[in-house]
Amino acid sequence: METGKTVGRFAPSPSGRMHLGNLWSCLLAWLSARSAGGGMVLRLEDLDPDRCRREYCDQVMRDLEWLGLDWDNTPVYQSQRMEIYEEAFQNLERQGLIYPCFCTRAERLAASAPHRSDGTAVYDGRCGRLTAAEGRELMKNRRPGWRVRVPEEERSFCDLLQGRYQENLARDCGDFILRRSDGVYAYQLAVVVDDATMGVTQVVRGRDLLSSVPRQLWLQDRLDQPHPEYGHLPLLLAPDGRRLAKRDRDQELGQLQKIYTAPELAGRLAFSARLIDRPQAITPQELIPLFSWEKLPKDDLVWM
Repeated sequence: METGKTVGRFAPSPSGRMHLGNLWSCLLAWLSARSAGGGMVLRLEDLDPDRCRREYCDQVMRDLEWLGLDWDNTPVYQSQRMEIYEEAFQNLERQGLIYPCFCTRAERLAASAPHRSDGTAVYDGRCGRLTAAEGRELMKNRRPGWRVRVPEEERSFCDLLQGRYQENLARDCGDFILRRSDGVYAYQLAVVVDDATMGVTQVVRGRDLLSSVPRQLWLQDRLDQPHPEYGHLPLLLAPDGRRLAKRDRDQELGQLQKIYTAPELAGRLAFSARLIDRPQAITPQELIPLFSWEKLPKDDLVWM
């Protein structure tokens, strides 16, 4: 990629067939990068061996190509990048920022910790207060996950669509997992390392990941990595208000392909994004000159 060029990315999790929400994010990420004359990279976030399969990775690529979306690199598989994540993990460990966490999910939920506005518990840091001797004793019977210790620090940024967003890392986020007890590296570490090493300068994804940005900015600084710009899209909702997900089989691409041609589906998505004034068949390539962040809605949308 050229220096100074916008570089966006697709980063789907290949744990099943792509659904409408995935296509929504991929199309708008692609349009944002291409409308700026930029590049697009593809990364398959297949870290979880229990959920992700190579056949799903292959299907993701076929589905993107069906819709008319392309990318500029050899696809990158997170499962093949463990050494890179380990290097970053050890970097943070040398800074004295990492500690083992022995809490089970039930123990975390039972803790009287504060909760975020979305209901997610903020970890209370209990394992970070264990002595070395206590940690060694617990490790005899339980394999720990590993958390990074965050400071009492305000982090803010200006989102391309949602505007200014701010969190206090200790109060609103808490010490977060970098490596699970089964050895799988967590999303927050992997995505920060990958975006930097792949030269990503623009991250476009769903609004449900907006709260990840402050901790990712902090990790980027700890690892001496650049900050990409971020744009968080409204979510597509089912008529009953549910967020569309892979469990909604009627909204996965295999079913949608029985109803729409690729240009028809692209047109429906573009109409929802307010890039065109009526749902009509149109290709992603034809949408490039019509894309603008100023046109996009901020609030979640019901897909009809």
